[in-house]
Amino acid sequence: MIFDTHLHLVNRSRLSYPWLEGAPALNRDWSYEEYESTARRIGITDVLHMEVDVAEADIEAETAFIADLMQRPGSLIRGAIAAARPESPGFAAWLERVDRSVVKGLRRVLHVVPDAVSQSELFRDNIARLGTVGLPFDIVMLARQLPLAIELADACPDTVFVLDHCGVPDIAGGAFEPWAARITDLARRPNVILKLSGITAYTGGDWTLDTLRPWVTHVLEQFGADRMVWGSDSPVCTLQSSLPEWVATSQALLADLSVSERGAILHANACRLWDIAVPDRRSA
Repeated sequence: MIFDTHLHLVNRSRLSYPWLEGAPALNRDWSYEEYESTARRIGITDVLHMEVDVAEADIEAETAFIADLMQRPGSLIRGAIAAARPESPGFAAWLERVDRSVVKGLRRVLHVVPDAVSQSELFRDNIARLGTVGLPFDIVMLARQLPLAIELADACPDTVFVLDHCGVPDIAGGAFEPWAARITDLARRPNVILKLSGITAYTGGDWTLDTLRPWVTHVLEQFGADRMVWGSDSPVCTLQSSLPEWVATSQALLADLSVSERGAILHANACRLWDIAVPDRRSA
């Protein structure tokens, strides 16, 4: 079983995505039906939807969109990692009315705002609130910003953080050493989990299994199987690979682990981290 903790769906008739105009390769609808038909074939059994940086006015509408998909018979979607604005004075009130049957975690895209946003007292106070209510926070930052992730994890020790995409390494540029040092530093923070997701997108396109192996070996050595989860980052992963290619690549990169370690990364850790009970498939 594979738990995909990082699926993006795009429905332009229902939601607004201002950033898509600058991303022509992704600027179309990406439906649940399209994803599901492939996911079922390649062993993906459970899914969390990851917010897609919709227009701020559409944040709650995006959660409602995912709630509708969750209600479909046989749906693979177990919840949403919803967009949020922790830098907003209204965040605390918003958090109180979040539908916890749908929202399993939160994310604020931090590489599209000034670095100072995550350093503000209000932002950190609000991220600290997540620890009290048991909602993990996904961190998406560029590799150069990883010191900011370290600062945030230290400022909010009771909040669980999930570092998306292995910290967005510059694989194409071969910038291994500075990224590796920061990953090692982050791994010393027990409240940080690493997400192995969609790193083919950072290869520049000319990649093989051996291209990715040093980067994945490093995160495995630093975080270990108990502090990692898996995600597709579909459809962003399709920029340099297909979804089946990324699943097969991940399986190959994890092949030297024990069965229990692979199971932890690919499924069990996600269920525990986001407190998700998956359907009983024994009678299926």
